[in-house]
Amino acid sequence: MIRRILIANRGEIALRVMKTCMRLGIETVLAASEADLDSVPARVADRVICIGPPQPGRSYLNVGAVIAAAEAARVDAIHPGYGFLSENAALGHAARNAGIVFIGASEEQLKSAGDKWRAREIAEQAGLPVVPGGQVESPEDALELIRGIGCPVLVKAVGGGGGRGMKPIEDVSQAEAMIALAISEADAAFGDPRIYIERFVARGRHVEVQLLGDGENIVHLGERDCSIQRRYQKLVEEATAPRLEAKLRSALHDAALAFGKALAYRGLGTVEFLVDTERHEFYFLEMNARIQVEHPVTEMITGLDLVAEQIAVAEGRKLGFAQNDVGFDGHAIEFRINAEDCARNFRPSPGAVTRADFPAGDGIRVDTHIEAGVTVPPFYDSLLAKIIVHGATRDEAIARAKAALAICRIDGIETNLEMHRAILEEPDFHKGGVTTGWFAPFWERRHD
Repeated sequence: MIRRILIANRGEIALRVMKTCMRLGIETVLAASEADLDSVPARVADRVICIGPPQPGRSYLNVGAVIAAAEAARVDAIHPGYGFLSENAALGHAARNAGIVFIGASEEQLKSAGDKWRAREIAEQAGLPVVPGGQVESPEDALELIRGIGCPVLVKAVGGGGGRGMKPIEDVSQAEAMIALAISEADAAFGDPRIYIERFVARGRHVEVQLLGDGENIVHLGERDCSIQRRYQKLVEEATAPRLEAKLRSALHDAALAFGKALAYRGLGTVEFLVDTERHEFYFLEMNARIQVEHPVTEMITGLDLVAEQIAVAEGRKLGFAQNDVGFDGHAIEFRINAEDCARNFRPSPGAVTRADFPAGDGIRVDTHIEAGVTVPPFYDSLLAKIIVHGATRDEAIARAKAALAICRIDGIETNLEMHRAILEEPDFHKGGVTTGWFAPFWERRHD
């Protein structure tokens, strides 16, 4: 049984993991950088260990520092959250060598899923459709592949996701500069400069399927639509995906399960797909072998605690339910509230929070790590909070979201709250089923 966990992360996900641990009677130790020693998660944790300076490469991305903290605190397990080292096989390996449970996929699964090109090969072997493309090792290789596929294309990082290292190329004349930028971003974010290139699907929806496995049994927990994005960063997520044909929805679930079974997957993972709305087809994109930022919408419609399920699997327990036991109740939507100045091209807005008012009530959940008096540091992701709403229907969830976001107020720094309020007023959003290219023209129209 796991009795003490080191949380190797920060912000709202660190606090989210702590809440489940407190409910389960598990002691928490927070691995924090110098910039986060006075954060809300640091105040809530049973113990805090400083793992280095504010810069992520010297703290949250430092495998040695994380393992040293875990050993010093004599923890049973490490929970890596999302981002940072959450999909890093080196951390899983180091934890195992130290006799510490890694709450996540196995080393081999992390390598297979974390290497986006290897994951693509596994998907093909499992019978999943993939976007035409290829891995490249030099700018010359890239140019040859781009000419073969034809523009537009997307450059992607082999070693990570979240939009980092992802660059669109509209014309071959842009290729050299965009490839160099993608390589630089990928190396900085994931310590892996490798890239690959895929054909760009003009009218696509980003739909992902949540999986949970124990190494032998695997179930899906429904799908999420994450198509409202800005520069490949998700802004709004929904479960279930609106206006998705029943046949296509079922095919996505089956494809995700086939991929998970091919890996004999253990833990929580998400298989991401690109749905071509013009051809009514879908393609495998990648698998994220970790908990997702948007996991609360799945929790809201299934009634499951996904962090608790992660811990149970890490303890070696079998799944406590089968696929037929998973039910889906109503509709849930999540809005990511970021410290960004929307009027200045979404420039990050770190600083001191002077006021933080969040909504509460039936069907409303807030996952956040901020309150009045805290300082948002400039070193990390700008996510401040997630406002999650649930309703019996999508229309009810939207109505609840409008009321919740009207109440929400954060002063002292700039946020994207007004952007979310504007999205909620858009007829296209009410209709449902927008594509990944929807947000940019919507935002431009509002600022003409």
